[in-house]
Amino acid sequence: MDLLAYFKTLGWWEALPLFLAENLLVLLLAVGFGYVLQAVFGRRRSLASVYQPVSGQQLRYAAYTLLLNTGITFAGFWLWRQGFIVIREGASARLVLDFAVLFLGMDLLMYVFHYAIHHTPLHRWVHGLHHEYPEPQPLDLFVLHPLEILGFGGLWLALMVLYPAYFGAILAYLVVNVLFGALGHSGVEPFPAAWARRPVLKYLGSSGFHFQHHQDERHNFGFYTSLWDRLFGTFAPGPLPQAHRPPANK
Repeated sequence: MDLLAYFKTLGWWEALPLFLAENLLVLLLAVGFGYVLQAVFGRRRSLASVYQPVSGQQLRYAAYTLLLNTGITFAGFWLWRQGFIVIREGASARLVLDFAVLFLGMDLLMYVFHYAIHHTPLHRWVHGLHHEYPEPQPLDLFVLHPLEILGFGGLWLALMVLYPAYFGAILAYLVVNVLFGALGHSGVEPFPAAWARRPVLKYLGSSGFHFQHHQDERHNFGFYTSLWDRLFGTFAPGPLPQAHRPPANK
């Protein structure tokens, strides 16, 4: 039985704990990947003071994010079961196109949403929480205000309703989404400096690209690429990595 066929057999009481376990696994893998990046690149390509302690507030908001992401996943499941979301099955050359639409479409939608948050009162009451951490660490990917989580999740569900994509493209996008999120909050830059001069690679949203946004909130509102920041004049180069120096003892 394939995965989509299996999901069609599930009741909500079976799907909900499954989605909770799935989102918990994603959280653990993303945070773990961030710490792996710190362990591998922290001594040579550090952007911040790595291995910072995790606070109770960070754990609490990460738990909220876990629960809300589970709810968003279930909402997508319900919309699919009701026919509002159409997921194409099988394999086709269109998988590449679908992935590109999801990748660039969400990058644009999140850029607009992120920019809007920074230029409305929502910044103080909602997005300011995420910016309490100017040197982001792996868990900070999940330290978001509940309204912000619902906003990003709503954009994803809206795109899914509007654009029927192949299942393989959806899975590929979701994996890439987590990888970029973990990279942007790792506090290290694993990409070689030469990539910033390559014709295509220079447009990818590197760790330094997002780190720069935490340092200067006027720039770099994109997530996966710098395309929209370059187009709308909000781009700023990320800081150059430096050797990690442990914080002085207090």
